[in-house]
Amino acid sequence: MKRSSPSGFIRNRAVDLAKAPKVLTTGLRRSGLNRRTLLQFAAAAMSIPAIARSNTAFAKDKLAGSGEVVVFSYGGTYTKALRKAVFEPFTQATGISVLDVVADFAEPQVRAMSEAGRVDWDIAMIDAQNYPAMDRAGMFLPIDYGLWDDEAVKGTSQDARIKDAVVAFRSVTMVAYDQRAFPKGGPKNWEEFWDVKNFPGPRGLGPNARHNLVFALQADGVSKSDLWPLTDDKLERAFKKLDQIKLQIPKWWVAGGEPVTLLMNREYAATSCPDGRAIGAIRQGSPLRIVWDGGNLNYIYWTVLKGGPNSSNAQKFIAFVNRAEIAAAYTMGVGYPGPNTNQIKHLPPDLVPNLSIFDENASKLVLQDNAWLVAKRPDGKTNIDYIQERWLAWRSS
Repeated sequence: MKRSSPSGFIRNRAVDLAKAPKVLTTGLRRSGLNRRTLLQFAAAAMSIPAIARSNTAFAKDKLAGSGEVVVFSYGGTYTKALRKAVFEPFTQATGISVLDVVADFAEPQVRAMSEAGRVDWDIAMIDAQNYPAMDRAGMFLPIDYGLWDDEAVKGTSQDARIKDAVVAFRSVTMVAYDQRAFPKGGPKNWEEFWDVKNFPGPRGLGPNARHNLVFALQADGVSKSDLWPLTDDKLERAFKKLDQIKLQIPKWWVAGGEPVTLLMNREYAATSCPDGRAIGAIRQGSPLRIVWDGGNLNYIYWTVLKGGPNSSNAQKFIAFVNRAEIAAAYTMGVGYPGPNTNQIKHLPPDLVPNLSIFDENASKLVLQDNAWLVAKRPDGKTNIDYIQERWLAWRSS
């Protein structure tokens, strides 16, 4: 079945990039990556618990339906894994077809659809820093927690189950390095990441000022407890520290799968990297290592879009993905853990210590201060817009 929309819908199958709509290929063109290369090293091929594929009585009784639901995801290996871990089991259990739409980020298109009064998607993933303003603008429907089973409710903390959203996954941007470049061990924190004398080799950093400024401050000796808020004096300190490493960065990565590929191609010796991408590559046998110390922790929310064509089915999807068994399949598939801690009993014991929900890892992370990021400065700009503008100006100087 074909659809006409600005999003470019596809069925629950692999994408033919030659025929794919523009939104599906933009991220790959911008990053300069080949989709096949990404698929080789990320989480899509992880094994999925067999229970995730079963037609559960719960799903048949409470979540059964018909028709379809349109779900946003990030493309590449993430979407490939999501189809296998969640979309296919959901359709099998409920009779509801999943159509997915992919892009680098959901927020610009969600805002555009809302303003135009034509919402073509049902579910979007929204960064926690963008959620408050979009929620105030009335873009989301309340989550129907009445559809959730008891284990999902009890396993998901209240702060992850807010009125109009629920955490989809915990995202950590952290140090990853090529073990081939550092056979005796690579940098163990951001200070050593900056130390190209003792840990030589090209470095990589990504597109977000909110990450890189915090990394630079840690490299300059600022304690985790003193990082936020990013006052003007801290910003000056961070940019001075970034000056020291700028020439060691041959390329600034853009898309989430890119740092893994650049490490594997030996274009980087060490880089900042999303945890799920790195964990997926490691579990595939890639010679990479990750460092939890000082990683930037943020939340990504599932949201049901107000005005979407299949809101009832969207609510059923959200309930399904947060079941413990499906949450485990999701985590194994994409490498990023969802919020339901009851999933741990369904995960391989060797995987749990490699996740951000593992206590030892969680204690080393820095939670991003989204309240500060979205707060407005005297000139009316938000802090995040201000630091991103400064970051881009610094990059081009």
